[in-house]
Amino acid sequence: MKLYLDPGHGGTDSGATGHGLTEKSVNLDIALRIRNLLTQNYENVEVLMSRTSDITKTLNQRTDEANSWGADFYLSIHCNAFNGSARGYEDYIHSSLPDSSQTAQYRDTIHEEIIKLNRLSNRGKKKANFHVLRETTMSAMLTENGFIDNAQDAALIGDPNWRQDVAQGHVNGLVKAFNLTPKEDDGDAIYKVIAGSFQTRDNADRRVEYLDNRGIESFVTTTTISGTVWYRVQAGAFSNRENAEKRLEEVKSVGIQDAYILTESTSQEEKKVK
Repeated sequence: MKLYLDPGHGGTDSGATGHGLTEKSVNLDIALRIRNLLTQNYENVEVLMSRTSDITKTLNQRTDEANSWGADFYLSIHCNAFNGSARGYEDYIHSSLPDSSQTAQYRDTIHEEIIKLNRLSNRGKKKANFHVLRETTMSAMLTENGFIDNAQDAALIGDPNWRQDVAQGHVNGLVKAFNLTPKEDDGDAIYKVIAGSFQTRDNADRRVEYLDNRGIESFVTTTTISGTVWYRVQAGAFSNRENAEKRLEEVKSVGIQDAYILTESTSQEEKKVK
């Protein structure tokens, strides 16, 4: 699978700005995380990025490069801005495409996985006549990951842990849409099955009880995003991706559809233990 990964804007084009953040930098950070997760953890994936640093590149240069390379999918990463009050996540495919198209099916899958992890309000799946969606010869999708000029969204956008979760959501969607094969265990990754993420401990405890009553052991862990504590229900941690996938299916089979796999390196895990 050949992915052309396009962090929007760059160089002289800063994109949107707000709350001390610049869109071009956020887009690049998320895209680099997507590339690293894909290339480190999955077989037979090639990723070509429109930019890997803060350079200026025209829209024509980006789409021409993707077309010449023969990409299977074009993914453009952005943040939104409006009037300071708008919030949330949305994504786009080209306005000419029917909902039954292959591109729409890819987008449906990726959208579902992203909204599981991004903790943003869901503004829905949309269509537009954007250049990168119109001038590409392969399926193309553009994601708008929060409003950089909104104080609440910006608090998330500015947090590297949140950007890692957003990257993971994109990757989970791509894995599902393109049936990507996990690499054999190299001893440096741990796959955690997360069966829900909540802002209140009571809700997390109820989820643990629900799973325990159905024979699936789980427990609550905490993570802090922009000063807010989130309670994650973990239903296992595995060094083998296939085993994690099996546990994920078990969790989903009892009705927990917001479950997902979180990939971390063992070095990250060791730091947390220390």
